[in-house]
Amino acid sequence: MPTLTTVADWTIVASGDTATVSHAAASWSPRGLAIAEADLAAFDKALGEVMKLPVYWLARARRDAEEGEAAVWSVPRYDPDAELVHLAGPCRADEAGFAVDLVHLRGLRIRIASFRAAGPPR
Repeated sequence: MPTLTTVADWTIVASGDTATVSHAAASWSPRGLAIAEADLAAFDKALGEVMKLPVYWLARARRDAEEGEAAVWSVPRYDPDAELVHLAGPCRADEAGFAVDLVHLRGLRIRIASFRAAGPPR
């Protein structure tokens, strides 16, 4: 049975080994994710909520522990003109938004947290 997590405008449905993420202002392209800088804090929180769920830990247990590392995601790149943060990594288009294997949420959260900790984009 799918597990639904909603934080602010983010909705994440976790089922099996996959998380399907949707948000009105986030997009996915073959080059990766594009997330409004203003939405990163809520996205980070939503990822954290999913990572607390048994479905996340069961998915991780079925996979190689190193698959969840941040190295599978690019360093976030800020586009000041569009105020978007771009990340390339193991995600794909989905009817509801974009899909990510649950095991890769940890690495994505690490990249986002480090970007936010670095301070305001320049």
